[in-house]
Order: sequence, then C-alpha cells, then structure tokens
Amino acid sequence: MKKLTLVAFALAGLSPLFADVMDKKAAVIKTVETDFAGTAEVTCDDTKGWTFGVSASVDDGRDVVTVRLSRADDAAPPKFGVFFRVSGAGVQNVWTGNYEADGTHLWPRLWWGWKTPYHSELAHETPLVVGFNSAGVSPVAIACSEAMEHVVFGLYAEERSCDVIGRCEFFTRPTVARKEYVVKVMLDRRGRNWAETVTSCSRWVAKENGFKTAHAPESAFDPLYSTWYAFLQDVHADELETEAKLAAEIGMKTMILDDGWQKVESKGFYTATGDWMPVKSRFPDMKAHVAKVHAAGLKYMLWLSVPFMGCEAKNYPRFKKMLLRDGDTGTLDPRFPEVREYLIQTYERAVGEWGFDGLKLDFIDSFGLPAKDPALKDNFAGRDFRSVPEALNQLMKDVRARLMKINPDVLLEFRQHYSGPAILQYGNMIRAADCPADPTANRRRICDLRLTSDTIAVHSDMLVWSAGETPEGAALPILNVLFSTIQYSMVLAKVSPEHRKVIASWLRFSQEHRAALLKGAFRPHHPELGYTWIEGESADERVIAAYADDVCVKAGAADRPVFLVNATGKAGMLAELAAKPAKVEYFNVFGEKAGEVNVAAGLVHLAVPASGYAKIVWR
Repeated sequence: MKKLTLVAFALAGLSPLFADVMDKKAAVIKTVETDFAGTAEVTCDDTKGWTFGVSASVDDGRDVVTVRLSRADDAAPPKFGVFFRVSGAGVQNVWTGNYEADGTHLWPRLWWGWKTPYHSELAHETPLVVGFNSAGVSPVAIACSEAMEHVVFGLYAEERSCDVIGRCEFFTRPTVARKEYVVKVMLDRRGRNWAETVTSCSRWVAKENGFKTAHAPESAFDPLYSTWYAFLQDVHADELETEAKLAAEIGMKTMILDDGWQKVESKGFYTATGDWMPVKSRFPDMKAHVAKVHAAGLKYMLWLSVPFMGCEAKNYPRFKKMLLRDGDTGTLDPRFPEVREYLIQTYERAVGEWGFDGLKLDFIDSFGLPAKDPALKDNFAGRDFRSVPEALNQLMKDVRARLMKINPDVLLEFRQHYSGPAILQYGNMIRAADCPADPTANRRRICDLRLTSDTIAVHSDMLVWSAGETPEGAALPILNVLFSTIQYSMVLAKVSPEHRKVIASWLRFSQEHRAALLKGAFRPHHPELGYTWIEGESADERVIAAYADDVCVKAGAADRPVFLVNATGKAGMLAELAAKPAKVEYFNVFGEKAGEVNVAAGLVHLAVPASGYAKIVWR
C-alpha cells in the first residue's frame, strides 16, 4: 500500500502537503498515523476557541480518520476540511452522484483554486466520490459520515504531478451553534471494482448514521403513468379518468397526479401554493375521482410541494412568522412543530380522506438555512429544533410513520437531487431528475441511483418522445431505462397504435423479467462512456442491454438463459459467448419472433433487430 497523507485544515490555509501547489502553510494541531494511509494531519488557521482532536482506525481494510471538535459553550464551528494526496496512477475518471458536474470528468486542482465542487447535505446527494479507470478498478475512493450538514468534496488531479488530491470541507455555509462536532472520513484504497466501491461507500455512510432503508412494497416497482409532461399544470378529472383506463389496458399499474390539481389563478407560479385543496372547476370531488382511477385498475399517487407557502395562499397569514424565507413564494421553517403538524395533516387528508395510495413529495431540497437565520432575532422562540436539517429529518420520519398507520404500503416518491443516504429512510421510490426526451441522461441517472439507493425502487424520469418516431425510435427511450421502474408521461389517447404496441410489448418484457432487471445483481459498465452496456441477473436468468453499436457485451456463464437487448439504434450486436448455445431466437421491437440461428462459442455478431432482443438458451 502506498503512503497516503491526510490533512484536515481551515479553508484559509494549506498544509505543507500542498507546498508545491501554493506556498502557504497552516498551523498543525494534531497528527496521527493510520494503518494503511500514512500520516494524518489536522491543521487550522483560526480554531475560534474550538479544540480539535484526530484519531485513525480501520474498517474492513479502509482507513477511517475521525475529527472531533469541542468547546465549553455554544458557538458555530469553524470552517475546516479533510484533504489527502495519493499517486494518480490508475485514476482516469471519477464517479459521483452529481449528474450535473460534467459526468465523470477528473477536474484539475489548479493553483488558483478548486474547480466545480461537488456538494451534499440532507436533501442533496451522497458525500462520496470514487476514482476509477477504464479497467473498472477503483484505486482510491473517499466517503464522509456527514449526512445532514453541507459538505464540499471531490477528487482532483494536481496539474503538475498528476497526483490525486481528495477534498472534504465542512461549515462553508451557515450552521447552528453547538458544543461539539464529530465527523469521519473514510478512504478506500483496496482496488476493487468501481461499482462495488460506490455501493460499499454508500452503505458505510448509512451505517455510520444508523440509517435504515425504508421497506419498498412490490407496488413501488410497478410501471406507472405520470400526468406531468403530458399535461403539465393543465389537469382535469374527467380527462385523467379516461387516461387511467388506457394506462391500465396497456399494462401500467399506478398513476401520479402531478402539479396543477391545486393551481388557482395567481400572480406567480407558486404564489398561491400552500393550501393544498383541489380546484373545484378541475376536481369537483377528489375522493370520487380517486375512486374512479382505482376502478380502472390503477393505484393513485398525488404530487405536493413540501416547503412552499405562497403569499396569496389562505394559510399565508397563519404561517407568515414561521418562514425560513419570505416573499412571493415563502419557504416554511420545519423547526416549528406547527409547520410539521400542518404538513403531516395535509398528507393524512390526501391518503386517509381522499384515498390516494401514496405521495410524490417535491422540492425538499429547498429547505435551507439563509445567510441570516431568522430564528436568531427571537432566540429560536417557538421552535423545538435549532438545526433545519434535523427538523426536516424529523418531519420526513413523522410523515412516513403517520401515513403508514393509514396504509402500511403507502408509496412515497422523492427524486434527484434529494437522493442522499437519509432519504432512503423516508421514501420507497426515488426518481431520476427531469430529463424529458433525453434517453442517455435518463440511463445515466438511473445507474447512479441504482448504486446508492439500496433496496428501494429506482424510477426513470417520465418518458416522452416525438409522435413522428419510428417504432424502433419510440422504443429507445424505454430500452434506456429498462433497469428501472418505468414512468410514462404522454397523452395516451393521442399515442399512435404502433407506439402503443411498442409500449405494451416492452411493459410485458419488463414485468416478465422484473427480478433480473430491478432486484437482482446490477452491473453497469463504463460510466465514463455513459454506461455502454448494463446487465441485471436473477437466480433464473440474465438480461443484458447494449447502448453503443461497437460495444461487445459478455453474455456470462452458460448457466441460465440470457436475453440480449439491442438498444444501439441499429440492427446487430456483438457478443462474447462462453459456450455454444443450444438455440438463439430473435425478437423484434414488438416482441414478435423474427428468426432463429445457430452460432458458435466465442466472439459473434448477432443479427438482433434494432430495438429488439435475442434469447439465448444453452445446451
């Protein structure tokens, strides 16, 4: 194991470790020797009365550095960070859950400062980053135990030496006063597969926080229909009841009523949001409407925006003094027990009184402490929490507990970016962030979520495509999200018969192979290239999809049937077969048999139809 030096330091300075980057040093407060990673240093330019301590331990072959801060009286902790430096040999890319940060680019640590920071907090991503190479090996990874407060982190290449510098910075944003603070940074240099490293790092963060993943009922994995892209805010009960029947006929199992059911005429987009009552002209009887969707054969979920209280809402005067931010669209302060109770009762009405089977809870990443905490002017009067993340954590736990008393299998959906380790406690569905008409982005986001979402159901962003697409072109958005629970969002009454046939065919495929696609071993390949091929495996079968026409997929051991899905956009696939198959059958985009062929073992070209698949049965 090569020597690794860790540095925890205040943001104003750099340790001797970085002297070749910038000729600036900070005071060393503590040093400790780690088992595998060399010397760890804790430095700080201005401790502001805080005492720093550092210790090192080993967790399953990984170094863990613990930094402890303490003081006699309450105060905001100082800015500090944990940094380390290793050889960059074997590190060509990085993986993080931040889909907006230019994919897997290994950013340079330039002499004038950091480039494109990744960050996390309670409702934003997971504090981990994995360095890897084209062979799929991870020489170095870093994860942080802080799942509530804001953390800035990353792995960077130093431009002269090409060493890799790791970064975790704390308290770069406003926080509440306290007497102590403890954080752990875990460093993994075991050189394992990058995807295994991502998953193990994610589980380590959850374990360190005592998070228990919420139970996901089978219905969380059922394909569904969302009203969002199809109708945006222009939703009406009668039209949706017709759509519900069509969705059920085609094979969908759940429907989400998204934004617009509560929308009244107002001066701004969400200025009247906060009352959460249906507009009578659109939904004259919400309970009766829900019953009609149920009668069509679907479960039904309802969208709500959790934090917003608009200035035109009837409840605005009641909560005007319980806001984190005021304005046309205010943000509620969850530290007030009255705020939490109001929101919970709102959700109880939707599930208990109206009969919805679950909720899509949106915008929880908008809860955030402003630069000047409004609680300071009245010394936190009326609040039973000082920390906004801790109050939000309590709110979400209470929401789940109270709704489960009404319906033990209640469905709760969240989405990227609010997909961090804490979110797994509350929801049983996590959806890829909005990327309409972008199959590649959808695929990448799904893969990222599958690796960090434990056993909850990962959903695609809602699928839409052009009415002028060929059947093969219409299938591509579906095939790109095949390893997720698929959400659709098109006006089904206007979808062409051919496109409806494509949807129905692949819905059947996704359900017939549900165990392998959604619940079995999940192995995505080459994130640096956008995940060129993906495989899912159950005890009974293996499903593999190719997303580039020059990729050669490996069919694996000849121990179970294999389904090769052609999502390359062209006819034909390259595959490596471990043995001579007994039979290879081809199926077209509609799931119809299109031929049968005998092939040898080894590298073969299979004439799989575009947007179709091959079934391989071994001798």
